[in-house]
Amino acid sequence: MDIIDIGSAQLACVDHGQGETLVLVHGSNSDLRTWEPVRERLSEHFRVFAYSRRFHWPNHAITPGVDYDMRQHVADLGEVLEKIAASGAHLVGHSYGALLCLHLALQRPKSVRSLILAEPPAIRLFTGTPPTVPELGRLFLTRPRTALALAKFGVRGVMPATAALKRSSLDSALGHFGRAVLGDEAFAKLSTERLGQARQNLIPAELLGSGFAPIDRDALRQLAVPTLLMRGERSPALFAHLIDGLAELLAGAQCAEIAHASHLVHEDNPQAWLAAALEFLHRRSSAVTAPRVLPRRSCSEPLEALAPRP
Repeated sequence: MDIIDIGSAQLACVDHGQGETLVLVHGSNSDLRTWEPVRERLSEHFRVFAYSRRFHWPNHAITPGVDYDMRQHVADLGEVLEKIAASGAHLVGHSYGALLCLHLALQRPKSVRSLILAEPPAIRLFTGTPPTVPELGRLFLTRPRTALALAKFGVRGVMPATAALKRSSLDSALGHFGRAVLGDEAFAKLSTERLGQARQNLIPAELLGSGFAPIDRDALRQLAVPTLLMRGERSPALFAHLIDGLAELLAGAQCAEIAHASHLVHEDNPQAWLAAALEFLHRRSSAVTAPRVLPRRSCSEPLEALAPRP
């Protein structure tokens, strides 16, 4: 493991392979170790750079009273690109990390060759974070299933997790949030090692802080960066609705549903995730040999869950 110095922070990283640069950006309750199931295979075709975001293991912990500011994490990603790939890179993000990649592409589209976004929590497409009652009421009138899924996510996950964090009950907070994000079955199946990683990266300020940055819908409509939107076949319904909302705004975006996978799509079914990612990247890089699994499909076409089983 190496260190990259971005000026305002030093971040743990791994840098492996040759070719066009592929930057992997992890989500919440996670760190660079989440990419181990897919990183080696990706490095056969690309220079693969994965880093642990600010405050995440094994980086310096957040200082009490400091905000977990999404804008800071987007800026960090921009600094990483300046350091390692000033001419541009492919960005691959999962969950919160996928949302960071999207924001960076909106700010600096010429720095981003393509985007692979797995279940970004793009809640700000529809409401604030947390959503107000009037916002949810308006959403129920226009997108009732999205509103219901968002309300369920808040009541079942964010609200009890936040309350537990205020009581300093970290395991309770992780349980509430983990089950809401992954689903009961997927959370119950987490290995002891993976649950330990989640505990190491449970940062109370993330839920108690300033929340997600706004998303400019008009800018999304104008974004010309090639994009693959991924979702897990077994993920909670909210993520499918959020993917649909992004797909409506991102012209020409491709979609892939990963079979036998919940929210941790690249960990739950790395083979299918790799097949989808490499097929998409093949059309944007001469370094990749096209696999035979994923047909070209737009987000307006019906999705079939991609095998093989992990």
